[in-house]
Amino acid sequence: MKRTTESKVQEHLVSVTTDSVQLQGNLALPVNAQAVVLFAHGSGSSRFSPRNRYVAGVLQQASLATLLIDLLTPEEEAVDIHTGHLRFDIGLLASRLVGATNWLMQNPATEHMKIGYFGASTGSAAALLAATERPNGVGAIVSRGGRPDLAGSALSRVQAPTLLIVGGHDFPVIEMNRNALAQLQTEKQLEIVPGATHLFEEPGALEAVARLASQWFGRYLMPTSTLSAH
Repeated sequence: MKRTTESKVQEHLVSVTTDSVQLQGNLALPVNAQAVVLFAHGSGSSRFSPRNRYVAGVLQQASLATLLIDLLTPEEEAVDIHTGHLRFDIGLLASRLVGATNWLMQNPATEHMKIGYFGASTGSAAALLAATERPNGVGAIVSRGGRPDLAGSALSRVQAPTLLIVGGHDFPVIEMNRNALAQLQTEKQLEIVPGATHLFEEPGALEAVARLASQWFGRYLMPTSTLSAH
């Protein structure tokens, strides 16, 4: 199934097999895309998250392909609604992300593209951990309102340039991100969006997230005329 929008973005419903399960995703391909961003959504969310879909739309306008994927199967989601334990299983989520990364590296439409991760909430920790498993495959990471602290000792092994974005009123998470930033040994930056809370629901907050993410991915994933490809 594919959908073509007015902005010349082809969207495909895809199925990714990893860990002996099938994960459903939406792959959006702008006509001139040269890099792809894989979304790792947070606890209790899905690939239909309006916040992540908004950010994905902004990235697509910047010529970045996007893959929004459910890291849990529908059956696992049903269990997690009642127990809440799988959304904090960072190892499991990271393993699923690695599987989706492998799929992107083998898929004819994306195999030539650099890959970035956009993580939210617990998905940020999964993205950071997965990046240590594919250091040559992941070129940049952006975390929105994330829990990078849950990546633990993996933080010091992350090689991909990492941007942490936190709301200015998300006080406990600000401190968690500052501590995580100190452990990162790569190109790194912490951006605090003034007045924003955890879900960035305030006017202009999510737009700021999307702009910062687009700039970060553009800097580290997109080729420029002044740099030779390497």
